[in-house]
Amino acid sequence: MAKFLKVKCNDCGNEQIIFANAATVVKCLVCGRTLAEPRGGKAELKTALVEALE
Repeated sequence: MAKFLKVKCNDCGNEQIIFANAATVVKCLVCGRTLAEPRGGKAELKTALVEALE
């Protein structure tokens, strides 16, 4: 099970690493688009997953 995810912003193309079980809304550090929202367990991705990291 991955603990971190590398995601790519659909708007600006920025790639960043986020926690898979994020407890808060995760925003892109470049443009501010929402990348993931908390769902009580695994965060719901709102963007493209590039890679699951251990």
